[in-house]
Amino acid sequence: MKHRVLTSLGVTALTAAFGAVFVAPVPTAAQAQKTTPTAAPKPAAQKAPAAKPSGKAWTVPRTPDGVPDLQGYWTNNSYTPLERPNGVDKELYSLAELRTVEKKNADREEEQTVPGTVADVHYDFTQFGLDRSQTRLTDNLRTSVITNPENGKLPPLNAEGQKRAADRAAERKKQGAQYDQVQNIPIGSRCVWMNAGPPMMPPGYNPAYQIVQGSGYVMILIEMLHETRVVSTDNRPHASSGVRSWMGDPKGHWEGDTLVIETTNFNDKPAFRGASENMKVTERFTRVSDDQIRYEFSVDDPHTWDRAWQGEMPFVKINGPIFEHACHEGNYGIANTLAGARKEEKRAAEAPASKK
Repeated sequence: MKHRVLTSLGVTALTAAFGAVFVAPVPTAAQAQKTTPTAAPKPAAQKAPAAKPSGKAWTVPRTPDGVPDLQGYWTNNSYTPLERPNGVDKELYSLAELRTVEKKNADREEEQTVPGTVADVHYDFTQFGLDRSQTRLTDNLRTSVITNPENGKLPPLNAEGQKRAADRAAERKKQGAQYDQVQNIPIGSRCVWMNAGPPMMPPGYNPAYQIVQGSGYVMILIEMLHETRVVSTDNRPHASSGVRSWMGDPKGHWEGDTLVIETTNFNDKPAFRGASENMKVTERFTRVSDDQIRYEFSVDDPHTWDRAWQGEMPFVKINGPIFEHACHEGNYGIANTLAGARKEEKRAAEAPASKK
């Protein structure tokens, strides 16, 4: 099955602070269509605007307000890991090396488990057309998303970050089994929140984004669990420190042709790579061609790391529209999940008595 399955109840109508955003219908669910990049990516292309085939210098398209036009449907779908794999000692792959890495990962995703085993009880991404290889890949030549530190690895946790990580691990251990009570069920299993960022990392499947711009605002619709980010671009201040949320408080402005978004005021739930609620994420969106946006980000949290760290990846065009990601089985299945936990507890309690 080589076409993405998109669960749809219709095209999502979005209302943002700048007015009603209309998602134009397109007669085909073509997000899964693998379009061909305008040019094979080269290391230099990640830092310089592309050129049109005619040889004329490419110019940044602009909105009626005169700012760069980032609108459209995009994906950051990639097999590039956040951290550089052990044994890889270079920043960039050649295109041939990238193709080898992509094929190896695609083959692993398509491997089938042995029927009747515990491993066979899983969500089959291949069966439902959700493998990464079934959506357009970004052709990212980087060996890691992280660009700084130069080794492509996360900086080590400082003492405060280590203590918080240990406390979180102890709390999970204290809670016991993950599915024995509602409070312990992971939020991803309940379809509550995941991968929305910032920073916006490739989610593995449903890696589609729609950007819409209005006067003084940018809206980013994230397909995975249909999260929406509405960002003002008029340099207004952040909310007070007492106002916190899952995706934080984003505030944007333009630096030349680059959209800069600074997000603070997170709550302690996302804990991105062990970060605290004091994390600050700075994102930079630069349109470098008709087909690509360069996305850069910096993560700064002195309560977790003694230094900030940076990453970079491309976003490339895909066909729209984005369909609603209707994920509810984790919530509707809670009764059955808890019933199974109670049955296991009863069986464990009865076991000693049966041996008498």
